[in-house]
Amino acid sequence: MSDETADLRTLPAPLPRGRCANCGAPMYGAYCAICGQPEKGLIRHLISVLADAGEALFNVDSRVFRSIAPLYLRPGYLTIEYFAGRRARYVTPFRLFFFLCILCFFAIQFTINVTGSGIDLRPDVSDVDELSSVKSAPTLAELDRRSEAAFAAIAAGTPDAAARQKRIDTLTERVGKRGEWLRQRDAAIADGAPLPDDPNERAIEFNGRPWDPVKHPLEIGWAPDWANRGLNASLARVRENVLIAEHDPAHLFAGVFSVLPQTMFVLLPLFALLLKLMYVFKRRLYMEHLMVALHSHAFIFLSLLLLALLQLVLGWAEASAALLVAPLRWLRAAMWAWLPLYLLLMQKRVYAQGWTMTLLKYSITGWCYVVLLSFAVAAAMLISLALN
Repeated sequence: MSDETADLRTLPAPLPRGRCANCGAPMYGAYCAICGQPEKGLIRHLISVLADAGEALFNVDSRVFRSIAPLYLRPGYLTIEYFAGRRARYVTPFRLFFFLCILCFFAIQFTINVTGSGIDLRPDVSDVDELSSVKSAPTLAELDRRSEAAFAAIAAGTPDAAARQKRIDTLTERVGKRGEWLRQRDAAIADGAPLPDDPNERAIEFNGRPWDPVKHPLEIGWAPDWANRGLNASLARVRENVLIAEHDPAHLFAGVFSVLPQTMFVLLPLFALLLKLMYVFKRRLYMEHLMVALHSHAFIFLSLLLLALLQLVLGWAEASAALLVAPLRWLRAAMWAWLPLYLLLMQKRVYAQGWTMTLLKYSITGWCYVVLLSFAVAAAMLISLALN
């Protein structure tokens, strides 16, 4: 027996903190050594419960700094460390995935500005309000009033001459189209002819008839009344949101991003299943592939988060430090190139196969995942239109 062991045996035994309410065994810590029940339950002050929950979710310690750098710079390192049992020193894969996912989508929504002409990565003044008011004018007189107010708002709120002229040209085109339709409508009313279709209306048809929530609702015979009512209410929201998105693309963009994080949680186990199928002869457990998927997605979210932050810096440089623009653009290109290269190197390192098989499986998995992601984005768009 060594001297250290002898010294430990001479130390006094720790006194129990009480007895476990579940099995009656002495409690020497926060958890029972016999049955594992924690000393603290939920029947206590709400502040204490919330504090424990916040500590569990948002605890930031040295593990964060030991995890973020290798996650971005060392492909597959965290996954191999996890498989080797060295887990306590790093943030858990799910926690990395969860928080980077939330931060990533928040940063992208903050950075990207969506306008009627596309997606702009720099903040800009939108002409959505002016276009919306003009395109919905019910009469020629109201169109004149709204267009006058819209032109005045553009002149007062757009100091840049080029941007101001662009908005004026767009508004002039929309005013002309709306005025032409209103004149055709008024002429048809005077002549007793059929009214022309309003270009701002988007009809949904079932069985050759325009859908209407009251006159011609969609009804599924085997569904209960409350389900049919909910379905028609969702269709009404879809039609309304489509019209709003035509005038304000940012509305649709924000709606999609509100449900996209949940969509990614659904895609994650499917991606792990793809890896399981690709490496079925490796005889790895599904949970091992899930760890690879968690770290892969965490890296993607971290990359997009850093790119969003870099875009903000680039916007500042374009306005205040022109010499930094070129290096920052090269850095941005390098970060985009690193994203697929990292995932390839990670797959090669974790599964330890030759380059030929790794490239083949990487390509197949990538294409399958792109298809899944496309369906997921489409589903997220439909859900956002129906719910928001």
